[in-house]
Amino acid sequence: MIIANNKKAFFDYFIEDRFEAGIELKGSEVKSVKAGKVSIKESFIRIINDEVFIMGMSIVPWQFGSVYNPEERRVRKLLLNKKEIRKLHEKVKIKGYTIVPLDVHLSKGYVKVQIAVAKGKKNYDKRESIAKKDQERNIRRDIKISGR
Repeated sequence: MIIANNKKAFFDYFIEDRFEAGIELKGSEVKSVKAGKVSIKESFIRIINDEVFIMGMSIVPWQFGSVYNPEERRVRKLLLNKKEIRKLHEKVKIKGYTIVPLDVHLSKGYVKVQIAVAKGKKNYDKRESIAKKDQERNIRRDIKISGR
């Protein structure tokens, strides 16, 4: 079940390899995420000392929590195998590649993040994808009208 997704990532990047990672969360954060109070629109991922972290991810503090609720935009560690981290690190060394979060979802009761190695799009690529989307929308509209 997808809780939050990052539509802008598909517009700004060419998505290549995808990985599923767990997130290191505190108890009240898990409740907030399951309630849907999470946003990954401005978030990004960094590899520091062979560990992967997500930064800028917003989880609204749990309303029934105590004064010890964690910060809304704290840095959270992502849980990946060393092999996966090594693969990510090798890809990111190449100029133009980055790691972006695609969505936050539940998998067997656990909160997971789908991340991807992506290459940035140029402005003309973005214009091309907008034109393609408009064309598909027009085709669907024509099919819908002619189907009646």
